[in-house]
Amino acid sequence: MTVFSCSACQQRISPDLREVPMPPPVTEEAPGHRFLPPLMPRGSYAVSPHTGVFVLNPDDISGVARHPDRGRLNGCCGLDGLDGPNLVCDACGAEVATQQSDCWSQQLIALIPDAVTTTASPSA
Repeated sequence: MTVFSCSACQQRISPDLREVPMPPPVTEEAPGHRFLPPLMPRGSYAVSPHTGVFVLNPDDISGVARHPDRGRLNGCCGLDGLDGPNLVCDACGAEVATQQSDCWSQQLIALIPDAVTTTASPSA
């Protein structure tokens, strides 16, 4: 099991998560503003083989707030994640992740590798 924390201040930003292989993305379109399901199952994370980012279920993030720069918060029904990191640590303000939660995209949190630390925790 792994816990993610902010590198700048060590605030914990995830519960205990288990690493799993990166699942394939859903390729269907979301008609009529129907949201696609989260890419990751709750309680798990994967490392993107293409970018090296840690990918989480949106329900597995805490201790973060939306970025104060409104230009990072674009999207029609949620956050599109196309304008740079849009989540900051709510304790120190460091950029820690990008949330993708718009109606046309699969729901996910992509943690910035250099902005988070990982700690192994004992298995339950």
